[in-house]
Amino acid sequence: MGPGDDMEWMLFIANSLLLGAGLAMDAFSVSIANGLNEPAMPPRRMALIAGTFALFQCAMPLLGWACVHAVVETFRSIQAFIPYAAFLLLAFIGGKMIREALYCPECSSGQGKLSLRMLLAQGVATSIDALSVGFAIADHKPAMALAASIIIAAVTFAICMAGVSIGKIFGMRLAQKASVVGGIILICIGLEILLGIF
Repeated sequence: MGPGDDMEWMLFIANSLLLGAGLAMDAFSVSIANGLNEPAMPPRRMALIAGTFALFQCAMPLLGWACVHAVVETFRSIQAFIPYAAFLLLAFIGGKMIREALYCPECSSGQGKLSLRMLLAQGVATSIDALSVGFAIADHKPAMALAASIIIAAVTFAICMAGVSIGKIFGMRLAQKASVVGGIILICIGLEILLGIF
């Protein structure tokens, strides 16, 4: 491996890290909302939340890469609907958090934990735009596409762990209002994804 190859790998890793940081921002915000909603969350659940987001952020670029190589036209036709799907998922989850905080305070006082189904829905909603990364890594060989996706996942995990920790700190201070704030954050993220297409 010569100096040129070393530089190419360094650029590849740097680009993957930056891509991971950019893609993780929605998941970071949702992680804060989850921390707000459950301030007494143990480290194991924090890792589960961050790991779920990381898994989806790893899988979506690979799925996008596969789509580019297999069914390019079909993938392009469904790409326009991706922001709408993300918005609907996040608006639903955010609305549910706000409703529970206002009409069922005991559900949002740290006792009402994020269900696995809701966590998976969040994972899909925050990573669905990463399908488009398939176009960005379309020229990569399978091993490099996998490496890029793993780097993206690692960055996402670290960022989301930080997000949940931040949310927990503020959740302790905001008490029952935390779930309302968290729900509003999710809806705003959904709107940001939706309005980004116009």
